[in-house]
Amino acid sequence: MAGHSKWANIKHRKAAQDAKKGRIFTRLIRELTVAARQGGSAVEDNPRLRAAVDKALSNNMTRDTIDRAITRGAGNSDSDAMEELVYEGYGPDGVAVLVECMSDNRNRTVSEVRTAFNKHGGNLGSSGSVAFLFHKQGRIVLPAGTPEENVIEATLEAGGEDVQSRDDGTLEVITTPNEFGSVRDALDQADIEVMQSDVGMFPDSYSSINDVDTARRVVALFDRLEDLDDVQNVYSNVDFEPHVLEALEDAS
Repeated sequence: MAGHSKWANIKHRKAAQDAKKGRIFTRLIRELTVAARQGGSAVEDNPRLRAAVDKALSNNMTRDTIDRAITRGAGNSDSDAMEELVYEGYGPDGVAVLVECMSDNRNRTVSEVRTAFNKHGGNLGSSGSVAFLFHKQGRIVLPAGTPEENVIEATLEAGGEDVQSRDDGTLEVITTPNEFGSVRDALDQADIEVMQSDVGMFPDSYSSINDVDTARRVVALFDRLEDLDDVQNVYSNVDFEPHVLEALEDAS
């Protein structure tokens, strides 16, 4: 999935900027709290919570902070006020965009998301307008040089669906959302290092952008959406051509 891999490079830099502002911690705590509220506080029995814990740890959140968020969610409290919302729309050049939010005020959230689309050459669509272009998957990224045969042996019996080599030499393990925790545990038991892991929405196919100006407008939309307090995740089917990606990286 070259498009996902290339866009991830830009997303990582954006995540680093968010961390400095504390924004990513707020999002992680919300996800931990809601995951515990919905599926219980036992990480081994709650794939969504396992993914949230892994993501929090990879962003250097302390165990104490993670445990407090889980306890708050399992006890409900203010997490009951949070509503999970998904908005769908199109960005510049018709790229599909899926926006996951957590909010205590639906009207505020939809207004902010709609404004972001409108101001950056896109439009907010109706429910179902782009969701069918995506599927939910667990993905676990392993460092370059990890023996692929060891990964296959460790993960396939645990429910892993596929192991793929990426352009940068890293390996990517694909799982269903329900088997994500089991596969992650299998890698830990085999002492295989994990760079990052997550359960998210991934496109069935990609929309290629070969114009730099269009790409900049797409990135501006993503940045605006990700800067909204209620937004948890932004997914797209965009794939930047190599010369476009290089121009974006030079400007960052």
